[in-house]
Amino acid sequence: MSVTVDLTREPLSDGFRRPITYLRVSVTDKCNLRCVYCMPELGLPWLPRDDILTYEEIHAVVRAAASVGVRSIRLTGGEPLVRRDLHRLVAAVASVPGIDDVALSTNGLLLEEQLPALVAAGLHRLNVSLDTLRPDRFEAIARRPGLERVMRGIDAALALGLHPLKLNCVVMRGSNDDEVVAFAELTRDRAVFVRFIEVMPVLENLEMHAGTYVSSNEILERVASHAALKPAPGPPGNGPARYFAFDGARGAVGVISPLSHDYCERCNRVRLTADGRLRLCLFGDYAVDLRGPLRAGASTEDLAGLLRASMLIKPERHHLRLGEASSRMRAFSEIGG
Repeated sequence: MSVTVDLTREPLSDGFRRPITYLRVSVTDKCNLRCVYCMPELGLPWLPRDDILTYEEIHAVVRAAASVGVRSIRLTGGEPLVRRDLHRLVAAVASVPGIDDVALSTNGLLLEEQLPALVAAGLHRLNVSLDTLRPDRFEAIARRPGLERVMRGIDAALALGLHPLKLNCVVMRGSNDDEVVAFAELTRDRAVFVRFIEVMPVLENLEMHAGTYVSSNEILERVASHAALKPAPGPPGNGPARYFAFDGARGAVGVISPLSHDYCERCNRVRLTADGRLRLCLFGDYAVDLRGPLRAGASTEDLAGLLRASMLIKPERHHLRLGEASSRMRAFSEIGG
Protein backbone atom coordinates (compact mmCIF):
# COMPACT_ATOMS: atom_id res chain seq x y z
CA MET A 1 0.00 0.00 0.00
CA SER A 2 1.45 3.38 -0.98
CA VAL A 3 1.40 6.25 1.49
CA THR A 4 1.15 9.87 0.38
CA VAL A 5 3.47 12.21 2.27
CA ASP A 6 2.40 15.87 2.45
CA LEU A 7 5.60 17.89 2.00
CA THR A 8 3.81 21.25 2.20
CA ARG A 9 2.94 21.19 5.89
CA GLU A 10 4.80 23.39 8.37
CA PRO A 11 8.28 21.95 9.03
CA LEU A 12 9.30 20.61 12.41
CA SER A 13 10.98 23.01 14.84
CA ASP A 14 11.63 22.97 18.56
CA GLY A 15 10.78 25.44 21.30
CA PHE A 16 13.95 27.40 20.57
CA ARG A 17 13.10 27.91 16.89
CA ARG A 18 15.68 25.44 15.67
CA PRO A 19 14.50 23.61 12.54
CA ILE A 20 14.71 19.83 12.95
CA THR A 21 15.70 18.38 9.59
CA TYR A 22 17.91 15.44 10.55
CA LEU A 23 17.00 12.05 12.03
CA ARG A 24 19.62 9.60 13.23
CA VAL A 25 18.36 6.03 13.30
CA SER A 26 20.04 3.34 15.39
CA VAL A 27 19.26 0.03 13.70
CA THR A 28 20.89 -2.12 16.39
CA ASP A 29 22.57 -1.79 19.76
CA LYS A 30 25.07 -4.55 18.95
CA CYS A 31 28.66 -3.94 17.88
CA ASN A 32 31.49 -6.17 16.67
CA LEU A 33 34.14 -4.06 18.44
CA ARG A 34 34.68 -3.30 22.13
CA CYS A 35 36.33 0.12 21.99
CA VAL A 36 37.82 1.19 25.31
CA TYR A 37 36.04 4.55 25.34
CA CYS A 38 32.65 3.11 24.45
CA MET A 39 31.87 -0.13 26.27
CA PRO A 40 33.25 -2.79 28.63
CA GLU A 41 35.45 -5.52 27.17
CA LEU A 42 32.73 -8.12 27.68
CA GLY A 43 30.12 -5.91 26.02
CA LEU A 44 26.80 -4.61 27.31
CA PRO A 45 23.45 -6.34 27.91
CA TRP A 46 21.89 -6.38 24.45
CA LEU A 47 18.27 -5.47 23.89
CA PRO A 48 15.81 -8.35 23.45
CA ARG A 49 15.23 -9.07 19.79
CA ASP A 50 11.50 -8.34 20.01
CA ASP A 51 12.25 -4.86 21.35
CA ILE A 52 14.19 -3.87 18.23
CA LEU A 53 12.24 -2.01 15.57
CA THR A 54 11.72 -3.87 12.33
CA TYR A 55 12.78 -2.28 9.05
CA GLU A 56 9.10 -1.71 8.28
CA GLU A 57 8.63 0.15 11.56
CA ILE A 58 11.71 2.31 10.92
CA HIS A 59 10.36 3.03 7.43
CA ALA A 60 7.08 4.18 8.98
CA VAL A 61 8.87 6.61 11.32
CA VAL A 62 10.95 7.97 8.43
CA ARG A 63 7.79 8.58 6.38
CA ALA A 64 6.30 10.53 9.27
CA ALA A 65 9.51 12.46 9.82
CA ALA A 66 9.70 13.38 6.14
CA SER A 67 6.13 14.67 6.29
CA VAL A 68 7.17 17.28 8.88
CA GLY A 69 10.37 18.45 7.23
CA VAL A 70 13.10 15.93 8.03
CA ARG A 71 15.31 15.63 4.95
CA SER A 72 18.40 13.73 6.11
CA ILE A 73 18.64 10.25 7.60
CA ARG A 74 21.76 8.70 9.12
CA LEU A 75 21.81 4.99 9.96
CA THR A 76 23.90 4.14 13.01
CA GLY A 77 24.25 1.51 15.72
CA GLY A 78 25.96 0.05 17.62
CA GLU A 79 27.43 -1.09 14.35
CA PRO A 80 24.69 -0.95 11.71
CA LEU A 81 26.38 -3.37 9.30
CA VAL A 82 25.98 -6.27 11.74
CA ARG A 83 22.23 -6.14 11.07
CA ARG A 84 21.29 -8.44 8.22
CA ASP A 85 20.36 -7.02 4.80
CA LEU A 86 20.85 -3.39 5.75
CA HIS A 87 20.67 -2.46 2.06
CA ARG A 88 16.93 -3.26 2.20
CA LEU A 89 16.42 -0.52 4.77
CA VAL A 90 18.61 1.91 2.80
CA ALA A 91 16.45 1.33 -0.28
CA ALA A 92 13.22 1.82 1.70
CA VAL A 93 14.46 5.04 3.32
CA ALA A 94 15.86 6.42 0.07
CA SER A 95 12.47 5.91 -1.59
CA VAL A 96 10.59 8.13 0.88
CA PRO A 97 9.44 11.40 -0.75
CA GLY A 98 11.27 14.32 0.83
CA ILE A 99 14.31 12.35 1.99
CA ASP A 100 17.23 13.60 -0.08
CA ASP A 101 20.19 12.42 1.99
CA VAL A 102 20.84 8.91 3.33
CA ALA A 103 24.08 8.42 5.25
CA LEU A 104 25.73 5.64 7.24
CA SER A 105 28.08 5.61 10.24
CA THR A 106 30.19 2.46 10.56
CA ASN A 107 33.38 1.09 12.06
CA GLY A 108 34.21 -0.25 8.60
CA LEU A 109 34.91 -3.90 9.43
CA LEU A 110 32.10 -5.18 7.20
CA LEU A 111 32.10 -2.29 4.76
CA GLU A 112 34.05 -3.64 1.78
CA GLU A 113 31.71 -6.54 1.07
CA GLN A 114 28.46 -4.64 1.72
CA LEU A 115 29.26 -1.30 0.09
CA PRO A 116 28.22 -2.11 -3.52
CA ALA A 117 24.73 -3.18 -2.43
CA LEU A 118 24.39 -0.16 -0.12
CA VAL A 119 25.35 2.30 -2.85
CA ALA A 120 23.04 0.60 -5.35
CA ALA A 121 20.23 0.90 -2.77
CA GLY A 122 20.67 4.66 -2.49
CA LEU A 123 23.36 5.38 0.12
CA HIS A 124 24.73 8.90 -0.37
CA ARG A 125 27.34 9.47 2.31
CA LEU A 126 29.58 7.58 4.70
CA ASN A 127 31.30 8.14 8.04
CA VAL A 128 33.94 5.63 9.12
CA SER A 129 35.25 5.46 12.69
CA LEU A 130 39.04 5.09 12.70
CA ASP A 131 41.07 5.85 15.81
CA THR A 132 44.55 4.78 14.74
CA LEU A 133 46.62 3.99 11.67
CA ARG A 134 48.66 1.35 13.49
CA PRO A 135 47.48 -2.30 13.61
CA ASP A 136 48.77 -2.91 17.14
CA ARG A 137 46.98 0.15 18.47
CA PHE A 138 43.81 -0.72 16.59
CA GLU A 139 43.60 -4.00 18.46
CA ALA A 140 44.45 -2.30 21.77
CA ILE A 141 41.76 0.36 21.36
CA ALA A 142 39.04 -1.75 19.70
CA ARG A 143 39.96 -4.95 21.59
CA ARG A 144 39.60 -6.69 18.24
CA PRO A 145 41.88 -6.91 15.17
CA GLY A 146 40.79 -5.47 11.84
CA LEU A 147 42.65 -2.35 10.69
CA GLU A 148 43.40 -3.84 7.25
CA ARG A 149 39.70 -4.63 6.72
CA VAL A 150 38.72 -1.09 7.66
CA MET A 151 41.29 0.42 5.29
CA ARG A 152 40.05 -1.80 2.45
CA GLY A 153 36.53 -0.54 3.11
CA ILE A 154 37.72 3.07 2.97
CA ASP A 155 39.58 2.42 -0.29
CA ALA A 156 36.44 0.78 -1.72
CA ALA A 157 34.37 3.83 -0.80
CA LEU A 158 36.85 6.17 -2.48
CA ALA A 159 36.96 3.94 -5.56
CA LEU A 160 33.17 4.09 -5.84
CA GLY A 161 33.29 7.88 -5.62
CA LEU A 162 31.32 8.06 -2.38
CA HIS A 163 31.62 11.69 -1.31
CA PRO A 164 32.02 13.21 1.16
CA LEU A 165 33.90 10.50 3.02
CA LYS A 166 34.38 11.38 6.69
CA LEU A 167 36.81 9.63 9.03
CA ASN A 168 35.97 10.03 12.72
CA CYS A 169 38.88 9.74 15.17
CA VAL A 170 38.30 9.81 18.94
CA VAL A 171 41.49 11.35 20.35
CA MET A 172 42.82 9.97 23.65
CA ARG A 173 45.91 11.18 25.44
CA GLY A 174 48.48 8.44 25.76
CA SER A 175 46.70 6.17 23.29
CA ASN A 176 46.57 7.85 19.89
CA ASP A 177 47.03 11.59 20.38
CA ASP A 178 50.49 11.36 18.82
CA GLU A 179 48.83 10.38 15.51
CA VAL A 180 46.82 13.54 14.92
CA VAL A 181 49.36 14.88 12.43
CA ALA A 182 49.47 11.57 10.54
CA PHE A 183 45.67 11.62 10.31
CA ALA A 184 45.67 15.24 9.14
CA GLU A 185 48.19 14.38 6.43
CA LEU A 186 45.65 11.96 4.93
CA THR A 187 43.70 15.01 3.73
CA ARG A 188 46.46 16.39 1.51
CA ASP A 189 46.00 14.03 -1.45
CA ARG A 190 42.75 12.26 -0.52
CA ALA A 191 39.27 13.73 -0.70
CA VAL A 192 38.56 12.80 2.91
CA PHE A 193 37.46 14.81 5.90
CA VAL A 194 39.25 13.72 9.06
CA ARG A 195 37.25 14.76 12.14
CA PHE A 196 38.86 14.62 15.56
CA ILE A 197 36.32 13.98 18.33
CA GLU A 198 36.84 14.82 21.99
CA VAL A 199 36.47 11.68 24.08
CA MET A 200 33.19 11.86 25.96
CA PRO A 201 32.55 10.74 29.55
CA VAL A 202 30.20 7.77 29.76
CA LEU A 203 29.73 5.32 32.60
CA GLU A 204 31.94 2.76 30.86
CA ASN A 205 34.97 5.07 30.61
CA LEU A 206 34.63 7.55 33.47
CA GLU A 207 37.75 6.37 35.31
CA MET A 208 39.90 6.83 32.21
CA HIS A 209 38.23 9.96 30.89
CA ALA A 210 39.92 12.74 32.86
CA GLY A 211 43.37 11.38 32.04
CA THR A 212 42.72 10.85 28.34
CA TYR A 213 40.71 13.94 27.41
CA VAL A 214 42.30 16.17 24.77
CA SER A 215 40.48 19.37 23.83
CA SER A 216 39.83 20.35 20.24
CA ASN A 217 41.93 23.48 20.77
CA GLU A 218 44.96 21.39 21.69
CA ILE A 219 44.37 19.09 18.71
CA LEU A 220 44.28 22.01 16.29
CA GLU A 221 47.36 23.56 17.85
CA ARG A 222 49.29 20.32 17.34
CA VAL A 223 48.29 20.06 13.70
CA ALA A 224 48.93 23.75 13.03
CA SER A 225 52.40 23.49 14.55
CA HIS A 226 53.17 20.92 11.85
CA ALA A 227 51.79 22.97 8.94
CA ALA A 228 49.58 26.04 8.63
CA LEU A 229 45.84 25.55 8.73
CA LYS A 230 43.18 27.90 7.47
CA PRO A 231 39.41 27.79 8.04
CA ALA A 232 37.67 25.75 5.37
CA PRO A 233 34.09 25.05 4.35
CA GLY A 234 32.79 21.74 5.55
CA PRO A 235 31.40 19.02 3.31
CA PRO A 236 27.68 18.71 2.65
CA GLY A 237 25.87 17.15 5.56
CA ASN A 238 24.61 17.86 9.05
CA GLY A 239 27.64 17.38 11.22
CA PRO A 240 28.73 19.65 14.08
CA ALA A 241 32.42 19.86 13.08
CA ARG A 242 34.45 23.02 12.48
CA TYR A 243 36.80 22.57 9.50
CA PHE A 244 40.32 23.65 8.59
CA ALA A 245 42.64 22.72 5.74
CA PHE A 246 46.25 22.70 4.64
CA ASP A 247 46.99 24.88 1.64
CA GLY A 248 46.15 22.94 -1.51
CA ALA A 249 44.75 19.91 0.34
CA ARG A 250 42.01 17.85 -1.32
CA GLY A 251 40.28 17.24 1.99
CA ALA A 252 40.04 18.97 5.36
CA VAL A 253 40.51 18.49 9.09
CA GLY A 254 37.55 18.93 11.42
CA VAL A 255 37.05 18.99 15.17
CA ILE A 256 33.92 17.89 17.01
CA SER A 257 34.00 19.37 20.48
CA PRO A 258 30.87 18.65 22.52
CA LEU A 259 32.69 19.49 25.76
CA SER A 260 34.97 22.42 25.00
CA HIS A 261 32.78 24.12 22.36
CA ASP A 262 29.31 22.62 22.41
CA TYR A 263 27.17 23.07 19.31
CA CYS A 264 23.75 22.95 20.96
CA GLU A 265 22.61 26.25 19.46
CA ARG A 266 22.89 24.63 16.01
CA CYS A 267 21.22 21.36 16.94
CA ASN A 268 18.97 20.22 14.11
CA ARG A 269 18.57 16.56 15.01
CA VAL A 270 16.70 13.94 16.94
CA ARG A 271 17.56 10.26 17.32
CA LEU A 272 15.53 7.10 17.02
CA THR A 273 16.94 4.37 19.23
CA ALA A 274 17.01 0.74 18.16
CA ASP A 275 14.11 -0.02 20.51
CA GLY A 276 11.95 2.80 19.22
CA ARG A 277 12.47 5.73 21.55
CA LEU A 278 12.80 9.19 20.05
CA ARG A 279 15.71 10.81 21.87
CA LEU A 280 15.57 14.59 21.91
CA CYS A 281 19.11 15.06 23.30
CA LEU A 282 22.00 12.64 23.16
CA PHE A 283 23.05 13.29 26.74
CA GLY A 284 19.73 13.56 28.55
CA ASP A 285 16.61 11.70 29.64
CA TYR A 286 14.36 13.39 27.12
CA ALA A 287 12.69 10.66 25.08
CA VAL A 288 9.32 9.74 23.60
CA ASP A 289 8.19 6.16 23.00
CA LEU A 290 7.30 5.51 19.35
CA ARG A 291 7.42 1.71 19.42
CA GLY A 292 4.23 1.42 21.45
CA PRO A 293 2.15 3.60 19.12
CA LEU A 294 3.71 1.93 16.07
CA ARG A 295 2.71 -1.51 17.24
CA ALA A 296 -0.74 -0.25 18.19
CA GLY A 297 -1.34 0.77 14.58
CA ALA A 298 -0.39 4.45 14.55
CA SER A 299 -0.77 6.11 11.16
CA THR A 300 1.74 8.42 9.48
CA GLU A 301 -0.37 11.33 10.68
CA ASP A 302 -0.39 9.98 14.26
CA LEU A 303 3.39 9.60 14.25
CA ALA A 304 3.83 13.08 12.79
CA GLY A 305 1.75 14.42 15.66
CA LEU A 306 3.97 12.64 18.18
CA LEU A 307 7.06 14.13 16.52
CA ARG A 308 5.58 17.60 16.81
CA ALA A 309 4.56 17.07 20.44
CA SER A 310 8.05 15.80 21.31
CA MET A 311 9.50 19.19 20.39
CA LEU A 312 7.97 20.55 23.60
CA ILE A 313 10.54 18.63 25.67
CA LYS A 314 13.61 19.04 23.49
CA PRO A 315 16.08 20.89 25.76
CA GLU A 316 18.00 23.97 24.76
CA ARG A 317 21.35 22.31 25.46
CA HIS A 318 23.07 19.46 27.24
CA HIS A 319 24.80 20.09 30.56
CA LEU A 320 27.55 17.51 30.33
CA ARG A 321 30.83 18.52 31.89
CA LEU A 322 34.33 17.07 32.13
CA GLY A 323 34.25 14.19 34.61
CA GLU A 324 30.47 13.87 34.62
CA ALA A 325 29.20 10.69 33.00
CA SER A 326 26.33 10.28 30.61
CA SER A 327 24.66 6.91 30.92
CA ARG A 328 22.57 7.59 27.83
CA MET A 329 25.07 7.27 25.02
CA ARG A 330 25.60 3.64 24.02
CA ALA A 331 27.91 4.28 21.08
CA PHE A 332 30.23 7.00 19.83
CA SER A 333 28.71 6.51 16.38
CA GLU A 334 25.91 8.67 17.76
CA ILE A 335 28.12 11.76 17.90
CA GLY A 336 29.60 12.56 14.52
CA GLY A 337 27.21 13.75 11.81
